[in-house]
Amino acid sequence: MGEFPIGAEEALTAAEAVCGPVEAKEVSNRRGSTVWRADGPRGSVSIKLGTGETAEITAREASVLEQLPGYTVTAGRFAGGVWYVTPWLVGPSTWTVFRSVRKNGGGREEALSAALGLCRAVASLHADGWVHGDLQPEHGIHGEDGTVRLLDFAWSRRLDSVPWPRFDGTMIHLTAPELAARIITGPQPVRTTRAADVYALAGTLWACVTGKWPLDYEAAGLDKGTPVETTRRAVARRAVPMSTVTPWPALQARLRYVLLAEPDDRPSAGELGGLLGGVNG
Repeated sequence: MGEFPIGAEEALTAAEAVCGPVEAKEVSNRRGSTVWRADGPRGSVSIKLGTGETAEITAREASVLEQLPGYTVTAGRFAGGVWYVTPWLVGPSTWTVFRSVRKNGGGREEALSAALGLCRAVASLHADGWVHGDLQPEHGIHGEDGTVRLLDFAWSRRLDSVPWPRFDGTMIHLTAPELAARIITGPQPVRTTRAADVYALAGTLWACVTGKWPLDYEAAGLDKGTPVETTRRAVARRAVPMSTVTPWPALQARLRYVLLAEPDDRPSAGELGGLLGGVNG
């Protein structure tokens, strides 16, 4: 893929302080945010570079990682933006663990264990006084020891702070209706919540099971060409029905309950894990 940006060599130096001499490979590049994996004889790290409007978002995420227990980060600035280095998390994403479920209905025991692990990880983050703000199918990494680590903390905040001047939502498909409504009506900044995280958590697991988002946009007359603002208004009004695709009815019935519940009626992340723990394959 691309060449490592000129001027950001300090990030490579930080990576080599952890890994020894490294070979860096670009693994993603989206809207000014680039992630590289750097491998060396002593380990692997992730290098994230934010440029343009994404620079300060990257700086904010690095600040969050500095405050979270169990995460380490080294960060800096270069002429083109902001970089940070953090250990590479080894293991499949929740989306990957559910692959057999989506493909042929197999692997349910492993997938259910992964779902419970993701719920525990979110519950732990909430217990530490944080909200994530951007839970998605690829944002949980499942280690060999059964622990789950979360990724992408750019929209995370402590419950007693608002670290961004404006919040317009992340992935619309996983935005809770009350957040969509607040984004539309204001005022800014919109405060993300634990309840909104639980909505995104349930939606994430639904997508992992079915390969589709939990809302049936086609039934509401919405398609890929529909402006995000139009879709957001429909989500805020709860005018988009739930999908009827249910390859795993027992699990999805519990997720459906969460996705249809009002914010004050949603279970916590830990309680959702308890609900899913009663599911049979």
